[in-house]
Amino acid sequence: MEINSILTIARQELTVAIRNKWTVIFAFVFGSLVLAISYFGSVTAAEIGFQGFNRTTASLLSLVLYLIPLVALMMGTQSFMSTEGGDDMLFAQPVLRSEVLLGKLLGLFAALVTATFVGFGLGGLVIATQTDANDFTGYPIFVGLSLFLSLIFLSLSMLVAVGCKRRTSAYGAALLVWFFFVIFYDLLVLGGSLLFKERTANYFIFASLFGNPVDIVRVAGLLSLKGEEVFGAAGAALLKFLGGEWRAIAALIFSLIFWAATPTLISFRLLRKQDI
Repeated sequence: MEINSILTIARQELTVAIRNKWTVIFAFVFGSLVLAISYFGSVTAAEIGFQGFNRTTASLLSLVLYLIPLVALMMGTQSFMSTEGGDDMLFAQPVLRSEVLLGKLLGLFAALVTATFVGFGLGGLVIATQTDANDFTGYPIFVGLSLFLSLIFLSLSMLVAVGCKRRTSAYGAALLVWFFFVIFYDLLVLGGSLLFKERTANYFIFASLFGNPVDIVRVAGLLSLKGEEVFGAAGAALLKFLGGEWRAIAALIFSLIFWAATPTLISFRLLRKQDI
């Protein structure tokens, strides 16, 4: 692969994302979420005011697990779906098809990185000036996990777009991917675990954690916040079977890399066989 070709396509994709104002919109949404959750997070307890990073991050984690996969899937599907004229000209250039896909992926990811850093960064800066920042360490880890989740679902959107010939089918498939991983998967695991005896069910729940990038990020985020008491069955099984926090962290990081790389490699292979 030619690095210069990939970077040129990535810059073009980033420029398009900025011109379409997607980056600005997402930065505004992310920043607003941080400030709103920090300020109004304790309204049910009749308290209003900025909370510390630990409580804000724990509340943000749940929302991000719903929002970022949807944003990445929709943004990625729109970009990776071939459009008449533009993409035909791009694929006609002396570049590999895999270079085109990888360049688009990096450009979209750069746009989401920018939006994430601006939104969460400015929001975090406001919280730091209004509260005690002693519990700050979990916040940058949370931002990093959010970026990992963005990259994974951009990669999945690439696979969806390459596998679907029509734009409507691609958007429908992207929504199904979001629904499966964010909502349906945990229900499926819960129902499946009821079919086994306790010991086998524990192994099943442990293995199921690595089948869903959303669950991986959730457990990794809670681990960084020392929230073992709200891990759920999958998180508790992870610590139990791996026998320690550092082993659990290593396994989670490896799994996230796997989830980011595998759909990308499959997309390369599928596109190589298609007649464009």
